[in-house]
Amino acid sequence: MGKIAFVFPGQGAQYVGMGKEFVDKYPQAKEVYSKATKALGYDMEEMIFKGTEETLKKTENTQPAILTASVAMYEVLKSKGIQPEGVAGLSLGEYSALVAAETLSFESAVQIVRNRGKYMQEEVPEGVGTMAAILGLEKSLVEEACQEASDIGVVEAVNYNCPGQLVIAGEIKPVEKAVELCREKGAKKAVVLPVSAPFHTSLLKGAGEKLAVNLKEASYHEMIYPVYANVTAKRLGSHEEVMPRLIEQVSSPVLWEDSVLNMIEAGYDTFIEVGPGKALSKFIKKISREVRILNVEDEKSLEKTLEKLKEA
Repeated sequence: MGKIAFVFPGQGAQYVGMGKEFVDKYPQAKEVYSKATKALGYDMEEMIFKGTEETLKKTENTQPAILTASVAMYEVLKSKGIQPEGVAGLSLGEYSALVAAETLSFESAVQIVRNRGKYMQEEVPEGVGTMAAILGLEKSLVEEACQEASDIGVVEAVNYNCPGQLVIAGEIKPVEKAVELCREKGAKKAVVLPVSAPFHTSLLKGAGEKLAVNLKEASYHEMIYPVYANVTAKRLGSHEEVMPRLIEQVSSPVLWEDSVLNMIEAGYDTFIEVGPGKALSKFIKKISREVRILNVEDEKSLEKTLEKLKEA
């Protein structure tokens, strides 16, 4: 039998009320939200369960909110006796993976990601940068379009999500030009995304440098599970690699497709998406038809996942 991997979502998965069913029913989940409230100095339950989408969409709120919801869902799954044999997370989700692997404490991680969101937004003011999803076009052609459009500014391929889906980001005009070029090259769809910063581009190098200060203050412990890193798509060698990879991650592409392929090659055949939404499940389905994909974000999906795991 193959191995189980837990994967954790990134920014964009958030919604008002995420994790509420678990907080109402499981003390483990409630405790995670309480720890976040204490670490950040504002009521995390209040913000996620009673706040507005607008508040939740602010990057410095989104990042700790998704981390809190994902870790709470992880704790519930763990209380049911289900544990992974390896973990990974998309972008922000990498922090959830590191908390699950006990490399970083949850309290440290939630403070770091609040600052991460703040620094990212400060580095490139609203109205300067953007991102776009390119569907149904070869990777090399998307990269070519970015190269051609970069004569008017910064535009880079940043999220290698799955076959036929690549996200580009940078300054508004060059991104718009690259979108047009991708359409000319045969993209099925090319859409500018409603985000306020060009995540994972070289424009955010300064944000990574600021984040390094916070990351240096944290304590890192040896991982209890293998963790696959976004910037290399490979398993981290030791806890000493965590900090440099997280600094790089702010301004480097996310190699999600390669991370999943490397995990499959290492014997993982069941992927459980732990956290809000099902974006990663959709990506993994396009990466491989051979693996089993489950998710946990509420009571219904938890029950379904537990049932499926019993069948194995």
